[in-house]
Amino acid sequence: MRPIRLALPAAALLLCALSAPAAHGAPAASGDWTAAPASGGGTRPSADGRPCFYLEGAPGTVLEDKVSLSNPTGTPVTLKLRGAAAYNAANGAFAVRRAPDPWIALAAPEVKIPPHTRADVPFAVTVPASAQPGDHPAALVAAAGGREVGVRLQLRVSGPTLSALTVESVRVDKAHGLIRYALVNRGNTALTPRLALRADGVFGRALDRPARTLPVELLPGQRVELTEPWAHPPALDRVTVRLDVTADGGAHSTAEASAAFVPWGAVGGAGLVLLGGAAGALRLVRRRRRRAADGPEPHVTERELVQTGARQ
Repeated sequence: MRPIRLALPAAALLLCALSAPAAHGAPAASGDWTAAPASGGGTRPSADGRPCFYLEGAPGTVLEDKVSLSNPTGTPVTLKLRGAAAYNAANGAFAVRRAPDPWIALAAPEVKIPPHTRADVPFAVTVPASAQPGDHPAALVAAAGGREVGVRLQLRVSGPTLSALTVESVRVDKAHGLIRYALVNRGNTALTPRLALRADGVFGRALDRPARTLPVELLPGQRVELTEPWAHPPALDRVTVRLDVTADGGAHSTAEASAAFVPWGAVGGAGLVLLGGAAGALRLVRRRRRRAADGPEPHVTERELVQTGARQ
């Protein structure tokens, strides 16, 4: 592996910077140390710089690149380095693991950078002979003083690729005005899903949202829990919510869920009126039954009355 190279002066290397464990954090502020891909390296280098590392190779190969660490401050800084495998957090955010990735080896795990200096640190990715084809996302992470900055490493192992996903666990959360669902990447490539949403009820279509790209990069084998707001559902209806999710490479999945919307306040008022009427009817029935049990009331004719009065 090539030795660490120091360069003067320090450059503004903010490309693809991320705050671990989340990979889409804000770039480092001007004046702080930074991390970025070194110019000219990788499988797909470009003249205007690279936002991330791009490496691709067959199982059993060793891929090399360099990470540039810049210290524009007036004091030296010591950075600890590690490679880390990536995953999706539960909410879909790109995150990196704390444990070092055994595929990634750095020229030095710790680098001291003098003031106003840039250090190019070589690293190598050894693809195991048993590695499965497809995307294996990772990151190069630098840490100092309680702050971490990572640079995305997009690694693809050569071979057949499959784009596949499923949408699952769809439900309507009426209490919070949300439609909840889960997305699962069933293939071996990273996906950027697109979602179309509609809801059909007894009284017609209650919701219709055309397909839009979700702000999520769904990594292979990962499951994320997502929500869609539904602030104004129907007041009275029974609806079927349908989610259609697609992604590049032919990935597609559909799922449905049903929900009933009832204005319980109005129903409660009407229910009290009905309940009062039912109670009155019940009392009337019970009174008539008691009278029937006591036998018929005696019937006195006018003649009997006269005779009774005569005897008195």
